[in-house]
Amino acid sequence: MKVVIIGGGAAGISTASNIRRYDEDIEITVITMENQIAYSPCAIPYVLSGEVESFEDIVMHQPEDYLEKDIKVITNAEVFKVINNEKKLEYRLNNRYMSIEKEISYDYLVIATGATSFIPHIPGTTLEGVFKIRTIEDGLKIKKWAENSGKAVVVGAGLIGLETAFGLKKMGLEVTVTEMLPQLIPRSLDSDMSKIVQDYIEKEGIRIILGHPLEEIIGKKRVEKAVIGDEVIDTDMVIMATGIRPQIKLAEMAGCEIGRWAILVNEKMQTSVPNIYAVGDCVEVFDAITSQNTQSPLGTTAVRQGKIAAKNIVGVKAEFKAVLNATVSKIGALEFGAVGSSKASAMQNGMEVIAGKSRALTKARYYPGAKRIDVKIISTLKGKIIGCQIIAEERVAERIDTMSLAIARGVTCYELVAMEFSYAPPLSMVIDPIILAAEDACEKLKRLAN
Repeated sequence: MKVVIIGGGAAGISTASNIRRYDEDIEITVITMENQIAYSPCAIPYVLSGEVESFEDIVMHQPEDYLEKDIKVITNAEVFKVINNEKKLEYRLNNRYMSIEKEISYDYLVIATGATSFIPHIPGTTLEGVFKIRTIEDGLKIKKWAENSGKAVVVGAGLIGLETAFGLKKMGLEVTVTEMLPQLIPRSLDSDMSKIVQDYIEKEGIRIILGHPLEEIIGKKRVEKAVIGDEVIDTDMVIMATGIRPQIKLAEMAGCEIGRWAILVNEKMQTSVPNIYAVGDCVEVFDAITSQNTQSPLGTTAVRQGKIAAKNIVGVKAEFKAVLNATVSKIGALEFGAVGSSKASAMQNGMEVIAGKSRALTKARYYPGAKRIDVKIISTLKGKIIGCQIIAEERVAERIDTMSLAIARGVTCYELVAMEFSYAPPLSMVIDPIILAAEDACEKLKRLAN
């Protein structure tokens, strides 16, 4: 049996590795447009900040490493045609000297084409000094340009935008972040929690402009100024962290059904074409809170989907579950994370909810080094927890994971306050901040009931 995988990112490589794990005989070929595979794009901002020494450090494996597993990886190759009724595809192998067209047959095809950076249609985006941030090549270009720059504008205040802004600030640049919406990290945090992150970032010396889109980038050949609302800002470079769009062209060519944003798949990661699977940023997923399709452009999602697709291809039954989109990030000393729905998102989806909050410490109050921690829990009027947001300078990720499990299991605020948590003065308060937020939610639910 032959399996061809289009895409060498987390989803594609996870699929290939797990197929090999379950079957030693399947012929596996991975085709990718990049010259690098198996690297962590999430780490690019941390190379800019110097917290990770070099881009080489975020590459986990080279193509030749997979030959030892009998997985063939073809780099610098673009698939341009899928002919599924003949179970073959055509690709163009590119190098500095020539371009060669080839074809390859398959029994199963896995589309792991990921997504491309979305660049809004505004004047000046083709000037030198305007960058997207998606791949190692993007990171290398940004770092090289930044080393000879004094000012930068980052467009988009999602996780990657803010992480990149901090990285550039650490490189010594004067940085402005602009976001067309009225808050930072609008997909994950409510405005009250977002304000805590904003205050920290501004104290670090990064300027934040909210509620104003980038109107224009000005320059003759290279970037000179950015127009944001009514303001014209001098800048040497502009980073477009303005979101992504799934790459679905090949899936459409193969006859796969497309949803609102991306490729539609079932719980097996199988498309509407039985011998074609799809994984990663190019597919739609099912939201566990809203019961609607959504997107989940996360490395953790991609790796899990790769495992599920691989199992089903080799005949092992497995299902990909609905997502909660658990995310965490760290900017400077500040960690923040979210899982499930925000209060604003829940209300937009017609849900009646309340929020319980706590502001506490990460350790016993008398223990040296205790840090402030803010927790917000979202629950339905019946007490079912549907979301959580946490901000602190330590131990955010494990608490987000705890709440991810709680939400997935349908735990209520009433059940959470009765649960047992560990305690030691150097590690926690005797009553965990999560419990305090759940108790606040219970009190609000009690008042509503009365």
